[in-house]
Amino acid sequence: MARAMLEYTKTVLKKVSFDTKLFCKELEKSLKRLLPNEIEELKQWVEQFINDKPELQSSVLFLNA
Repeated sequence: MARAMLEYTKTVLKKVSFDTKLFCKELEKSLKRLLPNEIEELKQWVEQFINDKPELQSSVLFLNA
């Protein structure tokens, strides 16, 4: 079940990546929902995902908080 939540979170983040504010909001929500080990995996995924999307670079602040 927990793994499903991580995959769902990734899907949602991909779909809202057109809007920086929405992406950050969904990222913040996901950090409250996921387990610590899932958060670490999500951080790695987000860093890779936003690598070629400069408009989403501000979302890294949520990951470091």
